Amino acid sequence: MQKILFGIFAHPDDEAFGPAATLLTETQNGTELHLITFTAGESGTNPDNLPNLGEVRLQEWHAAGELLGAKTMRHLGYIDGTLNNIDHLAITNQVIDIVKEIAAGRDDIEIEFMSLDLNGFSGHIDHIVASRSACLAFYRLRDAGLPMKRVRLACWSHIDHATLNTDFVLMEPGHQDNEIDETVDNRQSIDKVREIMLIHHTQRNDYEMMTTKLGENIAVNHFIVKD
Repeated sequence: MQKILFGIFAHPDDEAFGPAATLLTETQNGTELHLITFTAGESGTNPDNLPNLGEVRLQEWHAAGELLGAKTMRHLGYIDGTLNNIDHLAITNQVIDIVKEIAAGRDDIEIEFMSLDLNGFSGHIDHIVASRSACLAFYRLRDAGLPMKRVRLACWSHIDHATLNTDFVLMEPGHQDNEIDETVDNRQSIDKVREIMLIHHTQRNDYEMMTTKLGENIAVNHFIVKD
């Protein structure tokens, strides 16, 4: 049975600053990984004042995907920071088409999705559109008869993020232990996880923030699982 995993995210660094450790664990165990980003992240932080931030961030994303072992990577071309209900429905259909294309004619496979928490992880509306599009596509594909196994939504633990945060948008506290369905600990690969995160050099402030906050727990991921 070949496991096929689709990492479905809004921005080019979501795979790295979210569940990179688990994506790495999957490819190390033989999972076929396909990454999808909806936007180029052109509205992200730009410490070097690059005139082509989106292009550079996509280059970083491709380099990170190569380190993760992704087989294919798709950029859907939406505008960073603007995703909405109309985009949500269009994106769902695009994800469905990509999955059907990759699964076509293949027997003895099982398909999983991975995205961020339905609350947006950081509260970012783009993240919310990504997770809801992933879930909607998953259930529609399952209804169409494809071998869909589960959706894993990366989330914060209350241990790592205990309080409400309003520094950017509304970021809810992390989940209690009884709300978390799965925890993946890949601290044995911490150096490679750091390398993957650091490839997103334009977003290095986020890397510094996360490593200061989490330490080696950047290689420990928590998930809410839907099937």
